[in-house]
Amino acid sequence: MGLKSNWDWEVGQKTVVESLSPMQGHGWQEEPYVSDDGETLAAIVQVDEGEFSIRTNDTVWENTFEKIWFPRFSPDGRLTALCQQDMEWALAVDGELVGETTDYVWQTKFSKDGSVIATMYKSMEQYAVAINGEPWEELYENVNQYTITSDGAHSAGVAQVVSLDQADVEGFKKGVYSVVVDGKTWEEKFLNVWTPTFDAEGKRVAAQVRTSPYDYTIAVDGKPWSTVYNQVWEPVFHPTDGSVAAPARQAGKWGVAKDGQMLWEPRYLQCLELQYSADGSKLWAVVATSYGQFTACCNNAPWGETWDVAYDLVVSPDGKRAGLLVNKDNADFRIVIDGTAWQGVYDMAWPVVFSDDSKNVAAMVEKGGRYKILVNGKPFERDFDHAWPPIFSEDGTKILIRAIENNSYVRIVADVAQF
Repeated sequence: MGLKSNWDWEVGQKTVVESLSPMQGHGWQEEPYVSDDGETLAAIVQVDEGEFSIRTNDTVWENTFEKIWFPRFSPDGRLTALCQQDMEWALAVDGELVGETTDYVWQTKFSKDGSVIATMYKSMEQYAVAINGEPWEELYENVNQYTITSDGAHSAGVAQVVSLDQADVEGFKKGVYSVVVDGKTWEEKFLNVWTPTFDAEGKRVAAQVRTSPYDYTIAVDGKPWSTVYNQVWEPVFHPTDGSVAAPARQAGKWGVAKDGQMLWEPRYLQCLELQYSADGSKLWAVVATSYGQFTACCNNAPWGETWDVAYDLVVSPDGKRAGLLVNKDNADFRIVIDGTAWQGVYDMAWPVVFSDDSKNVAAMVEKGGRYKILVNGKPFERDFDHAWPPIFSEDGTKILIRAIENNSYVRIVADVAQF
């Protein structure tokens, strides 16, 4: 698939798959997935009793498997799935198994360019991360919350590194969890560890840690901050100076701590989804200014309007703008851009997408079972039976719409100016 500049950006509509009904001889067909460039649709199909494969447009993988799940397209356009053969599991790429089969694999992740594909890996009740089908040399009793760097060169996860007998509370209090980076464990152990996070260069790792039954802090490369808090959330690295920031709770209020010192004073009822702009000049978060009043916040300055629920914060490439999803009682979903809600209330909404130049914003919404694509708050000329999130061209002048209508899968390129 490659760079977006290499995709077909000619304005117009193309019917990629004429009929999405099961192909002749297939017992059933599961939900479809589509590639980023919109050129390929994939779905798991039953080709015979106890035999499954994947349909891609109007063809089917040659190989069949006992079970298949989690089909996903990599950024470079390859189609992956998790497949069982002879009662063991492996990652399959374009229909071919990668690496040796094992007890189980799950949670596929990709490097930014798609050249590296990672999964969780289980063998003989031991766990690891597998990179392109190859697990870490050492396996552990428990591995979870794994992550990989954007180039796929490094991986990390939370691992249980000390065995415990049932109800061994005192053993647990001594610390049984740590972070494993590329198969090597931090020396320090903690009661709990969450969300290991790499810096931009993939050389350092920070994570939430629990140092006692009541104390939480951030550990960086295995070394916890000297300051502890009532609670913390996922840390982030500054993109240029290497410092680490995280939401932190003190005396019942939330703020942001940086390298163990308070950067934003604790004054919020909640603070989460922390993220820096690309140049590090702006630090964004979702905050609750009082009970049940959530909004976005930039450099400790909240937007003026608040909502019952706010989440899925997306910061524009230039760091100056942001979008949120908001709702009330898990209904009446709305899209908020730069502190102002777009017109329209929906049954569901998906995270917003900014153009590369940060000037335009698109989103997908659903109401009454019909899917709409919005650009700058304005809907495309028609709605669809189903759709996938829109994608801007590199210059931001066109939008790619991938949708199902009248049992066909269509690929539409529209001018942003027509919205």
